[in-house]
Amino acid sequence: MTAAEEILELARWAPSGDNTQPWRFSIVSGDHIVVNAFDTRDRCVYDLDGRASQVAVGALLETMRIAATASGRRIAISRRPGTPDRRPSFDVHLGPPDAVETDLLIGAIRHRCVQRRSLQTTALGAPRKSRLEQSVGPSSRIVWFEGARQKARMAWLATRSAKIRLTIPEAYAVHRDIIEWGARHSVDRVPDQALGAGPVSLAVMRWAMHSWARIDRMNRFAGGTVGPRIELDLIPALRCGAHFAIVADRVPETLDDFLAAGAAMQRFWLTATTLGLQLQPQYTPLVFARYARMGVCFTQVPAARRRASEVAIRMETLLPGQASHVVFMGRLGEGPVAAARSTRLDLSELCRESEAHQQAVRNGRS
Repeated sequence: MTAAEEILELARWAPSGDNTQPWRFSIVSGDHIVVNAFDTRDRCVYDLDGRASQVAVGALLETMRIAATASGRRIAISRRPGTPDRRPSFDVHLGPPDAVETDLLIGAIRHRCVQRRSLQTTALGAPRKSRLEQSVGPSSRIVWFEGARQKARMAWLATRSAKIRLTIPEAYAVHRDIIEWGARHSVDRVPDQALGAGPVSLAVMRWAMHSWARIDRMNRFAGGTVGPRIELDLIPALRCGAHFAIVADRVPETLDDFLAAGAAMQRFWLTATTLGLQLQPQYTPLVFARYARMGVCFTQVPAARRRASEVAIRMETLLPGQASHVVFMGRLGEGPVAAARSTRLDLSELCRESEAHQQAVRNGRS
């Protein structure tokens, strides 16, 4: 296996929303990789302007930097001129082995995962919080939400966002496509057993998600969102060590800003993993608040748009003057490693699909 392949074997484990893996690879030589990225804005309501995908790509590139240190290498990353934000390509060149120290986060790359179930409420403690704060670098900082009152405020934010998520057809279309039913692991989706719901809830969810009409009827006449929001959002939000927000030093606007956000997010998450902490992202409040701030009509459901405005107001209350600086949020704490999780496409498939796309472009079909 070449150095390039070894790096990609680790880097492909970088996190992405709903396990979309918005990247494909071309290995030009043993020390030259091309990363062909893309976003899902056209089919995913959570990927406003492709920003969620760009954060994921930033996490991937940072993971490549970390993985390269296993062989004592540095990497140089440059964006290919003329590639659009929707489909940016990056040239990654590996330097020669030069005694670079192995990054201590490398051992956490494969083990980092999402834990959607309840965690211990034990406080994180100053030493662990300090390590996590240092992990995001000088251009970001961490805001903590701890204690019963602050967790309750974050629980409101989570459940209100869940109300939007569960009552709009635009989100239903995403959920329908990304859940793999009857699975503990999934290479390109989210296995249902990793959702944090019990067997009865999963059975009801699977039946209801047969069609939007069923979901809509349950929401209207059977209080369909109450149980899922309590089980999947309210209880986990209260049962954790702390909530956190990664806050950039300025409002992120460009592709480079969101790539940097992804790098900070990945280093934070990997650091949490090395500290024995489990983590669950809470990205939807950021998305819905941003829709509201931008005045974008993201759904045909008026009530959901009003709720998004409420989420934006609450975000501003929690982070006065800085809500638009937040690039990532979540909860974390001590607890068991998730028994079910998303895995990844094989490297051979990630490379093969990239080559097929490039050939289509050359032939004028894409």
